[in-house]
Amino acid sequence: MRICIVAEGCYPYVVGGVSGWINSMIKSFPEHEFVVLSIISDRSLSGKFKYELPENVSEVYEAYLDDFDWGNRPKEGRRTYLSARQYKALRSIIFNYDPEWNAIFDLFQRSNISIDDILMGADFLNIVKEYYDKNFSQIVFSDFLWTMRSIYLPLFLILKTNIPDADVYHCVATGYAGLLGSMAKYIYNSKLIVSEHGIYTREREEELLKASWVGGIYKKIWIEQFKKMSQLAYDKADIVTALYPHARELQIDLGCDSRKIEITPNGIEVERFEDIPGKTEEDEEFINVGAIVRVAPIKDIKTMIRAFAFAKKEVPNLKLWIMGPTEEEEEYAKECFELVDVMEIRDVVFTGKVDVTEYIGRMDFTLLTSISEGQPLTILESFAAKKPVIATDVGNCRDLIYGVGFDEFGTAGVLCHIMHIEEIAHAMTELALVEEKREAMGEAGYKRVCAEYRVEMMKDKYEEIYEGIRLSM
Repeated sequence: MRICIVAEGCYPYVVGGVSGWINSMIKSFPEHEFVVLSIISDRSLSGKFKYELPENVSEVYEAYLDDFDWGNRPKEGRRTYLSARQYKALRSIIFNYDPEWNAIFDLFQRSNISIDDILMGADFLNIVKEYYDKNFSQIVFSDFLWTMRSIYLPLFLILKTNIPDADVYHCVATGYAGLLGSMAKYIYNSKLIVSEHGIYTREREEELLKASWVGGIYKKIWIEQFKKMSQLAYDKADIVTALYPHARELQIDLGCDSRKIEITPNGIEVERFEDIPGKTEEDEEFINVGAIVRVAPIKDIKTMIRAFAFAKKEVPNLKLWIMGPTEEEEEYAKECFELVDVMEIRDVVFTGKVDVTEYIGRMDFTLLTSISEGQPLTILESFAAKKPVIATDVGNCRDLIYGVGFDEFGTAGVLCHIMHIEEIAHAMTELALVEEKREAMGEAGYKRVCAEYRVEMMKDKYEEIYEGIRLSM
C-alpha cells in the first residue's frame, strides 16, 4: 500500500515530538511504501531535512505557505472572471456558509488560474466588500481588504499544491494538512486518516489570542479560517485518531462524527533507555533538572527559567538543562538567553539538539512547562529512564502522571498549572530535596510506560487501522 503522510511544520525538517512519531511510524511499517507531503513556510527550507529518511520513504514533496504564483496571468488589460459556480464556491468559503469545497478544489487543481489574479480581481473584491458590509463596516475597508488577501494567500497556495498519488493519505493534523488530505481524497478517490496529536483548532486559537502581530477583529477571522479547514478534515476523513479520551471529546465538540474516532495512544521503544549512561562525576554535585523541548513559545521556556530561578534560591545546587533545538524560533530563543543573563541565573545550560539517551540518565527529574500539548513523548521517555516529571496540566499530562482512573502504579511526578511560576518552583524544590520521592515516582512512571505506552502497542493499533482501510478499498 502506498501511504502519503501529510504533515505541517514538522517532519522531516524539525526533530522531536510529532516528527519523531512520524519517523517511528514509517519505520514500524516497512512493508508499506511511504511518501511525505510536508507543508513548510517557504522554499528557503527546501530539502533541509533533520532526519535520515527510512528506506521505505520513496519521495518527499513540499507545499509552501509563502511562494511564487505559478498560475497563468491574463493578458494585459484583461481580468479572468470566475464562473457562477466558482463565484458561489469562493463566496461560501469566505462567508463560511456550508463551504463548497469540491468546487474550490476544481478551481485550483483543474484550472491554471493565477492566485494573484483571483486575489486582485473583481470577484474577490466584490465578495470581500459584501462580507465587510455585513460584519465589519466600522473599520477602514482598504485595511480589511489587504488583510483578507493575506489570510487567503496561504490557503490558495496550498490549494494549488501538486499532490502525489497514493492509496491512503494520513494527515498528522487537521488545518492545512487536513485540507490537502481532503483534496487528495476528492482528486484520487483515496482513503483519508487524520491523526491529531494536539487539537489543531484549539492550539491555533490559543496562539492567535496571544499574538501581537494580528489585530483584534482579525483574530476572529483567522480562527474561523482554521476551524473551517479542520471541519473539512473531520467531514472527509474515513478515520480520525485521538491520543486519549479527552482529546476524543474535544474532537466531537468541534464537529467530528464520534463513530469515526479511534483512540491510539503514543508508544516509545522502552528498550532504548535500558543501558543509558548515568551521572558523571561532575554531575554528582548537582540536582539535574532536564527539559527535553524545542525552545519555542508554546513550550513556555520563559516560565521555566523564572521558576528555576526561584527554586535555585531554595536549592542552590540545582542545574537546569534545556535540551532541544534553538534555531526554529530564533527570536524567542534569543529572548530566553537574554532572560537568563538579565536575571543572572547560574547553572542554566542550553545544549541544542541532543540524543536524549545520552543525557536523560544524568537527570534527577524532568520538566515540561508547555501551554499546549497532546501526549508528550518527552514524558514517556522520562518514564522509560525512570525519571519523574513535573508538567503543566495540558493535554494528556494528567493521565500520564497519575494514571487513567488513578491506576495501580501510583503518582509519577507533579502536575502544575500553566504559567504558575511559584507552583512550578515549589515542585522543583520538593523533588530536589526528597530523593526517596523521586525514586518512587520514577519507578511508577517506568511501570506505567511499560504497561500502556510501548511502541509495539501503537504499531498493533495502526496495523489494525491500515488493514481495515486496505480491505475497504
